[in-house]
Amino acid sequence: MSTDAWRDDAYARLDFVLDDGICRRAAIGLVVLATDHTIEHEWRKLLTQDGVAFYESRVYNSADITPERLMEMDARIPAAVALIRPGERIDVVAFGCTSASMVIGEENVFARIHEARPGVACTTPITAALAALRALGVRRTALLTPYVRAINGTMRDYIEARGIGVTRVASFEHANDNEVARIDAASLRAAVEHLARNADVDAVFVSCTSLRIAGLIPELEARIGKPVISSNFAMAWHALRLAGVEDGEPHLGRLFALCLPDTVHGA
Repeated sequence: MSTDAWRDDAYARLDFVLDDGICRRAAIGLVVLATDHTIEHEWRKLLTQDGVAFYESRVYNSADITPERLMEMDARIPAAVALIRPGERIDVVAFGCTSASMVIGEENVFARIHEARPGVACTTPITAALAALRALGVRRTALLTPYVRAINGTMRDYIEARGIGVTRVASFEHANDNEVARIDAASLRAAVEHLARNADVDAVFVSCTSLRIAGLIPELEARIGKPVISSNFAMAWHALRLAGVEDGEPHLGRLFALCLPDTVHGA
């Protein structure tokens, strides 16, 4: 039957009311690496607050984690951001690669984001990790990564140049991002506990959005008695706080009980 054949009493045009949708408190945009297996999975468990939603886009990258390959993403960021809810409100944009944020430079990443979303608040995993370490009052952190040695040294220097000491570094030294996502929980627990037992370590920062660590953080903090943060964990917290969502959720980990420190980087 064609639409023209409906009887007047068999079809009704209904009135409706619009509400603020699922993102009434915060709409967060997330740029995910093409090779990333993990960040969306972890964010779905961390960003469960009523009225908060995140919307993701992917950016092409090589699975080979080297400075040269990471730098290639710089020019691709604006197009990836532009795909996230075009014409609709976004409160924060998060770029989901720790090592690329450092290699490209945080300010350069923010500039690329602003090409597509002028004035939006921005964060990256390294931006968020630094804000998290400051909020936790950490002066000396251990650094756990899957990266090759060259990236580890650069990351240590990058963090220390911003006022936080890196007293211990440990790495799985594996350059394939697809396989980094499959490093198991037992390996991660053992690595964090190995670093945390040192007296010169106030906290452990687990760097890389592919490592599946966020769900282990409450358990690890209880075992070692020190804060643990990760790239995905810190960036989820930072994105929420930049969006004005300050729900205290200590069951997720010590960081999620805290607000932003006075100096906010990435706005």
